[in-house]
Amino acid sequence: MNKNELNEYIKKAEDGDLNSQFLLGLTYLNGSDEIPANDKEAFKWFKAAAEQGNPIAQVNLGLCYDIGIGVKVDYNEAFRWFKSAAEQGIAEAQYNLGICYYKGKGTKKDYKKAFRWYKAAAEQSYAPAQYNLGICYDIGIGVKRDNKKAFSLYKASAEQGYAAAQVNLGICYSNGQGVRQDYNEAFRWFKAVAEQGVPEAQYNLGICYYNGQGVRQNYNEALRCFKAAAEQGMVEAQVNLGLCYENIDGVEQDFNEAYYWYLIAYRNGYTDAEQDVKRIENKLTDQQKQEVQNRVNEWFRTHAEE
Repeated sequence: MNKNELNEYIKKAEDGDLNSQFLLGLTYLNGSDEIPANDKEAFKWFKAAAEQGNPIAQVNLGLCYDIGIGVKVDYNEAFRWFKSAAEQGIAEAQYNLGICYYKGKGTKKDYKKAFRWYKAAAEQSYAPAQYNLGICYDIGIGVKRDNKKAFSLYKASAEQGYAAAQVNLGICYSNGQGVRQDYNEAFRWFKAVAEQGVPEAQYNLGICYYNGQGVRQNYNEALRCFKAAAEQGMVEAQVNLGLCYENIDGVEQDFNEAYYWYLIAYRNGYTDAEQDVKRIENKLTDQQKQEVQNRVNEWFRTHAEE
């Protein structure tokens, strides 16, 4: 949309044309080379279209209130608009309404209602809802646990490219949860998601290489995967990376690096790493410890800024 077209849509929108109002909301939300993004204008036009009954605009208005796009965060308003659109059958709204009930955002927590709305959206093949419904079956949220149904939902979501579901599908195959154990399939799914930079997948792919599950054992590849996940703040990967540097065949021993990652994991709240920190400290000089501690401080400074 260019500026001339924008002015035409504004005239129509101001005359009450619902489709123009909604299109303006999207235009201002996303922006373009000619039209800068403007959150307040996006909110204004989504609200106009939503109040005329456009269910897609209602979903977008709910998201504005939910995360504060062009308006102050208001979970009660987000819930109201999600509910309106959900009752009109919009899958994204049903999914978000499920989240509201699950987290108690704008309404009282109600796991059964969360399950109900996730299910409604999942039945429309909405991948995020299929994943969340899988979680419900996996750990028994608002429904009796059923590993087979959880697996089936993870698979449906994963096959649509939803990364979180792909990780959980790999875990199902790795553990034989809801499906026959298959390390080859687990490795395949972990690898596909790890290549997208997802730390949970990178960590689990590292476990595959470390244990030789679904792939030939390769400690250097395990270290590479653990490091990728560790750099993104995953404490389990940070501890495993420390183990690799401390004493794993095929990886050059480096107590400084081991101490570095153990200490990061510990300061990230992984209290089990305390014994690892103390063990390695006995192998380092005071100067080495101070140098590593300075590096750790720098790691937290730079990662806090991200």
